[in-house]
Amino acid sequence: MSVRMSLLAILDHGPCYGYQLRSEFERRTGGARPLNVGQIYNTLDRLERDGLVAKGDADPAGHVYYRITPAGSDEVGDWLLSPVATATGARDELPLKLALAASLPRVEVAPVLRAQRRASQAALAALRSERHDRESASGSARTGELLAWQIVADGRIAQVEAELRLLDHVEARVLAHPAPTLPLGPASERPRRGRPPKAGAPRPRTAAV
Repeated sequence: MSVRMSLLAILDHGPCYGYQLRSEFERRTGGARPLNVGQIYNTLDRLERDGLVAKGDADPAGHVYYRITPAGSDEVGDWLLSPVATATGARDELPLKLALAASLPRVEVAPVLRAQRRASQAALAALRSERHDRESASGSARTGELLAWQIVADGRIAQVEAELRLLDHVEARVLAHPAPTLPLGPASERPRRGRPPKAGAPRPRTAAV
């Protein structure tokens, strides 16, 4: 999540100083990603440099308030209406780890799956318990802070549920796959140094010795 755009969106609703921005960010995102004040002021410096915020005078307590500029408000509007891009690269550690475990010789996949399943199930139980306790403690009060926390909590729960579904799919694929063909031995063709050749391009000839 963009800290830059998050702080700018908060400023679009009124001037704030650094510590106030940190408090507002954490209050509005369920405390899922704490920010340090140094990070906030570095971000504010860049926003000011880009003409998206302007720094005001200090109040009697020494707080320096930042306000958004019209250009900053326009950027916030564009950001809020822009969908979050779905990741196209394989950056999640779990599927990469499972792919390696399934393809490396002398690695048993079943214990890897069992260990991950136990950890994911425990994490899911803890998250659901935390959500239940917090919602029970709130009683009938339905505040904006609770809603923000619920949205973040539901996202975390959905991620772990997705992990468990992935484990089910991997287990089914491994069991359905002929065992002798699962491990991959070393590739017979040795990789060359430098950039790989473009598709269709002739391979460079090696000088005879």
